[in-house]
Amino acid sequence: MLRQLALTDMGAAAQVHRAAFNHAMPWLAGLHTPDEDHWFYREHVFATCRVWGRFNGDVLSGIIAFRDGWIEQLYVLPAVQGRGTGAELLDVAKHANERLELWTFQCNARARRFYEARQFTLIEQTNGTRNEEKEPDARYLWMRRPLHL
Repeated sequence: MLRQLALTDMGAAAQVHRAAFNHAMPWLAGLHTPDEDHWFYREHVFATCRVWGRFNGDVLSGIIAFRDGWIEQLYVLPAVQGRGTGAELLDVAKHANERLELWTFQCNARARRFYEARQFTLIEQTNGTRNEEKEPDARYLWMRRPLHL
């Protein structure tokens, strides 16, 4: 089931984020405590973004948070990656926006392939000095193509 998340889902959303983040970049595991993750989701993500989730039964398996043409968060539990959850969540944001931008880490080859396969174009790379993790990152852009009649 796919649905917009409520603040009561915040804890589960933060757990999906942490599990997927730690799986993709284990050298950064432990960067934040669970309490810090919950604060971030409560005070920033749910306060500023539309947050959607994909459930498999009662289990939240993936989340997307987006606002004003930006994808702020997109995470899928490692056990269900590669099964369409990320694409399904990304489609929610694409349907709500004419263009989307996002940041991902340059070293996250799986995420970069995922976005590039879904018509996102690399538009900027940085050395990571502007992000908390100090990891080189990459900014991507997607724009809705006009319909040709």
